[in-house]
Amino acid sequence: MRILVVDDDPLAGELVGAVLEDAGHDIVLAGNAMEALDALEAPDGKIPDLIISDMHMPVVSGIDLFRTLRDQNLDIPFLLLTGDDPAGLWAEEPRLTGCLMKDAALEDVLPQAVADLPNR
Repeated sequence: MRILVVDDDPLAGELVGAVLEDAGHDIVLAGNAMEALDALEAPDGKIPDLIISDMHMPVVSGIDLFRTLRDQNLDIPFLLLTGDDPAGLWAEEPRLTGCLMKDAALEDVLPQAVADLPNR
């Protein structure tokens, strides 16, 4: 699966990418929402099968990126990672594919959440 990982913290983005690469996925990293939008216009024509974004980023948050994509009729599955209560964010935006806590358990939880996507 081709996954676009969006995180303004390069270390966090690389960690998420490494976890997903270990699970056999092809990763594209973006450092903010604008880079993510650019990545979606990839010259190779390959759009990601999934977008995983950090919630708290400067200028454009993860949830605002999600809403922008939906406003553009891009219906790519979207997982939001947050240090806040995921249930509250998911209640605020129920169209999200998922919302996961960005904590120490993410290394185990994220690959399973991605693996479960085809079953949704």
